[in-house]
Amino acid sequence: MAVVEPRLTLERRLLREYPLVIACDEVGRGALAGPVAVGAVAVDAARARRRVPEGLRDSKLVPAARRPDVAARAAGWVAASSVGWASAAEVDEIGIIRALGLAALRAVNQLREHDVVPEEAIVLLDGNHDYITPAGGTGLQVRPVVKADRDCASAAAASVIAKVARDGLMTRLHDEAPDYQWARNKGYASLEHRAAIRALGLSTHHRASWAIADAPTLF
Repeated sequence: MAVVEPRLTLERRLLREYPLVIACDEVGRGALAGPVAVGAVAVDAARARRRVPEGLRDSKLVPAARRPDVAARAAGWVAASSVGWASAAEVDEIGIIRALGLAALRAVNQLREHDVVPEEAIVLLDGNHDYITPAGGTGLQVRPVVKADRDCASAAAASVIAKVARDGLMTRLHDEAPDYQWARNKGYASLEHRAAIRALGLSTHHRASWAIADAPTLF
């Protein structure tokens, strides 16, 4: 199957109506441990005229060894970028959808600190559901787009930037609890991760509600 190269077709269309497009994409949604992260990038008309960085794809389609380089070039291509986080404890407390919204709000607010976000910007959100507005909203219009991380270069940039940031965090957390092998599984439910939970129980970085839901396969 041919790999789809993300383009700027939608961004350029939106930039005829808005001075800025903010693209958001999440990583870590299905993990048993660690935070969920939402990457956000700002693209203006000047950036949309530039060539898309070579190798930029949805993070799942970029080989792990190449992701840091692709993420660095993506961050240099956009007007600004950020990553917002919601902790495992927040996922347990408010649920994954609200936690995603909280992480997205934090990411957009970080962009606002760069003074690049005008009042009439639009948020391009990967997926079919607007989880940002119910979380409190950014004051900006949110447009969910299915497979935006595959088809839209801005969302692909947000995806790979967030992926590299979260993978780096999980690798650092591995040093605190190496038995869970987070450097390899990044908090997802691998066989070795599940075996460590059976043997050791849950750490403070685990999503207890997710582990309980997965209990038939864990215990």
